[in-house]
Amino acid sequence: MKTTNRNLNEKTLADAWADLQAHAESGVPLDAAAYRLAFADPEFLLRRETRGIRFQLELLKPDLEQQEQGVNYTIVVFGSARFLSPEAAQTQLDQAQASSDTGALMKAQRNLRNAAYYQSAQEFGRIVAEHSKRLPAQEQLFICTGGGPGVMEAANRGAHEAGALSVGLNIALPHEQTHNPYISPTLSFKFHYFALRKMHFMIRAKALVAFPGGFGTLDELFEILTLIQTQKAVPVPVVLFGRDYWSRLINFPMLVEEGLISPEDLELFIMVDTPQAAWNAIQNFYRLGEAEQF
Repeated sequence: MKTTNRNLNEKTLADAWADLQAHAESGVPLDAAAYRLAFADPEFLLRRETRGIRFQLELLKPDLEQQEQGVNYTIVVFGSARFLSPEAAQTQLDQAQASSDTGALMKAQRNLRNAAYYQSAQEFGRIVAEHSKRLPAQEQLFICTGGGPGVMEAANRGAHEAGALSVGLNIALPHEQTHNPYISPTLSFKFHYFALRKMHFMIRAKALVAFPGGFGTLDELFEILTLIQTQKAVPVPVVLFGRDYWSRLINFPMLVEEGLISPEDLELFIMVDTPQAAWNAIQNFYRLGEAEQF
């Protein structure tokens, strides 16, 4: 059988990587830096001057993997990593009550109250997954989250429990945020750069649902609203879950009154209070009926 140039090339690349791995596993020092193949030289790839290459790799790797697995459209879910599941919150409350620690009890009561958001995100993930099953493979919708705990875990969990694949775009943080167990393993990605991660949230998004959250959630939400407002991104439905939370947190009408945004900018998002209402808002945006598709 004639060896093709492609086979030779793949063998050469594989040998280069195997050589690098062998050195790492055995603790043998690498050859002088100048002699290493550039793409198999981790110290070279981590230089400040090669940052642009790392940008390209973080953009390309998740994109290719999702293409290969048929992930064309996503519903992105944002929200706090700190919310507990109802089960975990109840366990925490039971322990706090047994300890007679007033501070712990107050925290546990708050966590149990906020666990309702976890439950709603889980239900929303299930609704999206169940709807997606009825669509042709090339038009299916996949839940996509930041890959961490809390609301992100809940949305991935809802999709997982409905038997659907879901995406997690995790980020390396100083306190090491790990991926939640409900992301499909082949669609669990880890990023170093926030900017590239946020690009991937938007690349395939057909809608974004923001549950209550802190600085990270606000950062992601307002970047997306800005991109849509400035027509740098195609308009998609932006759903704010939890009318009381968002109304207390941000005085949107005041921004209009002060002339800081236009009245029509208030139409860039919609507030809802139930998982079904969130899904209905997305359907209404696209004027979807039960028999229609994206």
